[in-house]
Parts: sequence; C-alpha cells; structure tokens
Amino acid sequence: MIIAIEVQRLFRPKKHGMEIVALEIIRQLQKIRNKNTYIVFAKEDTDTNCIGKSANFSVANSNSGAYPIWEQKYLPLAIEKSKPDILHCTANTAPLFCKTPMIITIHDIIYLESINFSGSSYQNFGNIYRRFIVPIVAKKAAFIITVSAYEKRRIVKRLKVSASKVKVVYNGVNEQFKPIADQNLLNNFRDKYGLPKQFLLHFGNTAPKKNTIGVLRAFDLYVNAVKEPLSLVLTDCTLPYITGLLKQIGAPGLIIHIQVLAYVPFDNIPCLYNLATIFLYPSHRESFGMPVIEAMACGLPVITSDTSALPEIAGGAACLINPEMPNEICAYILKLLVNKNFYNEIKDKGFTNAARFNWKDAADKTLAVYTELEAIISLQQKNKALNISLT
Repeated sequence: MIIAIEVQRLFRPKKHGMEIVALEIIRQLQKIRNKNTYIVFAKEDTDTNCIGKSANFSVANSNSGAYPIWEQKYLPLAIEKSKPDILHCTANTAPLFCKTPMIITIHDIIYLESINFSGSSYQNFGNIYRRFIVPIVAKKAAFIITVSAYEKRRIVKRLKVSASKVKVVYNGVNEQFKPIADQNLLNNFRDKYGLPKQFLLHFGNTAPKKNTIGVLRAFDLYVNAVKEPLSLVLTDCTLPYITGLLKQIGAPGLIIHIQVLAYVPFDNIPCLYNLATIFLYPSHRESFGMPVIEAMACGLPVITSDTSALPEIAGGAACLINPEMPNEICAYILKLLVNKNFYNEIKDKGFTNAARFNWKDAADKTLAVYTELEAIISLQQKNKALNISLT
C-alpha cells in the first residue's frame, strides 16, 4: 500500500502543535516494518533533517504558493501524479477535489464554534478558510482521526458524521520530556534566558482561548496575597501585548514580577518545565492540551481547566479549575506552594498519568486506520470486479 501523508509546514524551523504531532507519528511509522511505502508531501523550508532517512519513506517537496493554493491546487496535482492508495491530511483541512481515498486528522473544530476576529490576520484568515473547507472534506473523508473522546463528540455532533467514522488517537509525549538530572544543562539554560530560581510558567498566547488574561488576573491576586511572590514567566508572546493586557485588568505595575520570553525552541522546552515550579494552563477550550502531559512528564505540577478535553487528558493528576475564576487559580497556586505534601502528590500523579501517552501507540493506532481503509478499498475493488464479470 502506498500512503501519502500531507504535512505542509513540516520543515519550518518553528514548528507548532500539528506539525509536531505529524512529525512524531512519522518517526514512529518509520520504525514499523511492513509492506507499506510512504510519501510525505510538504512545502520546502529549512529544517529538512527533522525526518531521518528510511527505505520506505520519501519526501515530495513543493514551494508553490500560500497554504490554500498549495492545498487546493498543487497537492491534488502531485497526488494525481504519484497515485497513492490513501491520502492522509494531518492538519484539519484537505483538498476539495481529490479522487484518492482520504483520511483527515481534525485536531479540533473550535473555528466552527465561534470566530471573533480577535487573533492575528493570519489566524483570522485560517479560521475562515477552515470554516468553509472542513464541513465539506469531513463528509468526503473515509475516516477522521481526532485526538480525544471529547473532540470526537464535538465533531460527530457539529459535522453530522457517523461516530464509527471518527477514530480517537491520543497524542504522545516525546521521550525528551522527563526530569533532567544534568544541573549544568539546567544552569546554562537558566543563565541563557535569565530565569529566576523559582517561577510560575504559562505559555502566553494572543488566542483568547488560551486565557492569558485569566492567568494575569490570577497572578495579580497571588502577588497581593504574599510578601515575596514568585515571578511569572510567559512565552510565545510579546512584552507590548502583555503590558496591554495588564492595563486592561488595571494592574500595570504587575510587570515588575513578569518575564516575557521570545520563542523557545521545542527541544529546549524540557529545560523550561524542569526549572519551573508550577505550570499554569487554564485554557477555555482544548481538544487535547499537549503541554499538560509534557509538564507532568517532567515532574511539574499542573493547574488546568475543568472544561473541554482537559479533564480527560489530565486524568485526575492536575488541579482543575474554572477558567473563568481567577481566584480558583490563585488558590491552587498558594496551596501548591504552601503544602509540600500536596505538591508532591500532584507531581507523582502527573508522572503516572503522562505514562499513558506515547507516540508508538499513536503510530500503531494511525496504522490501524490505514489498514482498515485498505481493507475497505480492497473489498470495493473485488465487488466492482465481480459486478463487471456478471455483466
């Protein structure tokens, strides 16, 4: 069986969630010996060494156009030329006109539930594009892969597809997310970024669903409740954005307790988790929430939301809060810092929970979906041949 895997931005140096998921599964599929051959379709970029060489994998690069043009024009042409048996599109969308049987990974359908144009122009355009494309290609797809039972229920209800068509494949935890014993490595990382000895960690984001403003409101309550507060370290956002939010909540002076980092490369994130004291992830809406299990695997206690897929993924190993209630976030920050036994209890539960998620299982379950579709295609071909012979 020849399987085409579309990961358009796989080779960009600053990878985000969907590319990381696809990359991890591809790496595991490369280790599985079977009769399949794979063609990875991606746009040309600089990080071409992220996939190692293997006999059954090849890469088809293209530098043609922006994402919609690439996906709707050049990808179908490339698929028609290579003639795979199956096309797996890994990033929510897919070509509208493609004769090859398709599997689509739909990580979430948040863009179908609400759109308020409060993100960047790029994010807003992407949401509009997905709102148009996803309902159509979801019905055309032979199977849909998604990342949690919660998201499966949302997809089935919103897109009106059969539950049997939607397969849940949990994300995994990269092996690099673990406690780090090398103090020199940690100290060098701390010095590089000028990090304090102890700090609260939050991955800041301009997307409203990530609830960075809720974290700042909770941090304001915490700072005013103690004499010597820990600093708050934020990543993936800018200082002007954070100062704007602080003005919005009436706490501009809080900035003296906050450190804003630029983009931290994926390979350096384990050091960040290992140095942090508490991880704050009070998102309003997640289909999975990978940072929750990454932090747990590093031994970092997590405060996260009691909404969407987060309780499913947290598995009883996190402090669950209402993301609309900053006082609940603050209360758990104080409890974790004051009560050492509770801190260690949450930490130990996190290790156990994170062990549920690994990329080998994700690859095995993805391969099982490929195999199921292969069986359906084979049966259809046999039936077609039988009908021709009868006529």
